[in-house]
Amino acid sequence: MATQSNAFKLGPFTISKQGLQKATPYFFLTPAALVMVMALMYPVIYGLRLSLFQWALRDFRKAPTFIGLQNFIELFKSPNFHTSFQVTLRFTLTVVIVEVILGLAIALLLEEKMKGLRIFRTIFVLPIMVAPVVVGIVWRFIYDPTYGLLNYFLGFAGIAPKLWLADPKIALNSIIITDIWQWTPFVFLLLLAALQGIPRSFLEAAYVDGASYWQTFWHVKLPLMKSIIGITAALRLIDAFRGLVVMYIMTFGGPGMSTEILSMHLYKTAFNSQRLGLASAIAVILLGIILAITVIMIVVFRTQQQGKFRR
Repeated sequence: MATQSNAFKLGPFTISKQGLQKATPYFFLTPAALVMVMALMYPVIYGLRLSLFQWALRDFRKAPTFIGLQNFIELFKSPNFHTSFQVTLRFTLTVVIVEVILGLAIALLLEEKMKGLRIFRTIFVLPIMVAPVVVGIVWRFIYDPTYGLLNYFLGFAGIAPKLWLADPKIALNSIIITDIWQWTPFVFLLLLAALQGIPRSFLEAAYVDGASYWQTFWHVKLPLMKSIIGITAALRLIDAFRGLVVMYIMTFGGPGMSTEILSMHLYKTAFNSQRLGLASAIAVILLGIILAITVIMIVVFRTQQQGKFRR
């Protein structure tokens, strides 16, 4: 029981001084936390509700018409939605796989201390700091069929110029290259930190046992980096699913639907077709995909952590 000297009366309750000290941070954090929850949850709840209604942007003064799951049924029957989903899968899986492999390879090359390495790392990570709008504008200029740098250098090699962003066969690959250029440094930084966090004693023990560099990588480094690699891949997967700005600047989803990922399809449905209910249904599906990736990432990470503790 708290004594009078170290207790406080709060109405009918008596709170100890120690309990008050523990609770004080929560009192200060609660208002900000409530504001953040409201700011995050209100759009989600409103979007979920709107996905069950038919509502055109041009008729925003009229009350939305409740249609239940009709928007979702229409989406699953829509060839355009299927095409957009396939483009999204191709884009996200390609950029994530390539960026993880490239990021890991570069991290392995640069994990040792060398002269000028710090300067190289600084230059290498600069693309992360560039705004997506700027990235889109710069790469659109690079891919320009008339004045672009890429076709200019290809001309020196005797290769005919290409319509990098106007040819449906190569437009998506051109944007994939742009994404890889911008986000491989992000993957590199995370994986380099994971590499440098491996205890040196583990590596020295492997070398003492006669393990080669690649044997050490496959049996020591890679197993210890699995969780970080998984988290990095999941983060990039989520970000790639949400990607819109670079695609908007460079191709606006064209030519045709060759670069129209789900987020671009959502934008066009909302503002070109002005069907806010259908666009909200696309947003709900995107949210479900991202939540599923997040849950899988958490489950895998916890399973690996529990496996480490059992050992």
